[in-house]
Amino acid sequence: MTQDSRIIAGVYHLSKEFGRHFSLKDVSLQVSNGEIVFLVGPSGAGKSTLLKMIYMDDLPASGQVVVGPYVSSNMKRKTIPDLRRKMGIIFQDFRLLEDRNVFENVALAMKVTGMRMGEIKSRMTEILTRVGLYHKRYEYPRTMSGGEQQRVAIARAVANRPSILLADEPTGNLDPVATKNILELLFKINAGGTAVLMATHDINLVRSFGQRIIYLEAGSIVRDSEKIFVGDIRDRIEKSSVSESAERLAGHEITGEDEE
Repeated sequence: MTQDSRIIAGVYHLSKEFGRHFSLKDVSLQVSNGEIVFLVGPSGAGKSTLLKMIYMDDLPASGQVVVGPYVSSNMKRKTIPDLRRKMGIIFQDFRLLEDRNVFENVALAMKVTGMRMGEIKSRMTEILTRVGLYHKRYEYPRTMSGGEQQRVAIARAVANRPSILLADEPTGNLDPVATKNILELLFKINAGGTAVLMATHDINLVRSFGQRIIYLEAGSIVRDSEKIFVGDIRDRIEKSSVSESAERLAGHEITGEDEE
């Protein structure tokens, strides 16, 4: 970490117990400005619990979480919504409002900050164009593919230009083509200056990108690798197994159409 790096979020000696078992045990890590970090581990390793601690949906049994000026030991329940408006959060199951269209789902994130409709409409063009969904702004989630719904969720998460984006298994329910598109979008968002902390159980998905990987096992960090790749990450995605799987699936779909 360079002297110019600014810590966006940090957890320090964090522990959380459920019954007689630790879901997190003495976990410490920091995410700096503009960094992209993959949090990797099997199901039950504590990845989702750690992310919940960072956006303070749950509080640690011991240790501290620090996100900008917010410190878990000093947090009051009424202050938590202020914290969440300053970060983006996306989930594996999208969590979109089914009775609202794309525009309304994304606009809601800006409305809660008190933003006026004129500014919302102006910013919406930029946001939905960025995720490739401006032409579907009046469609409802039920009419969209899983990959498209996740892009709506990402648009909602970055609507207020957060300094950090937390992603909990964002590609877990997606096919290889959609997974590749979502990863490219997350790297694009990161290139714009937003730090990204993404949890995944699939080490093969992320290990070829050369970015920092934190390995979590049974609630403890067993390894924290450093960034080893510098350059255009799109080149690395194109050479990864993610791209190969996407190409195979796309080719299969085209072949199927020809047979019909």
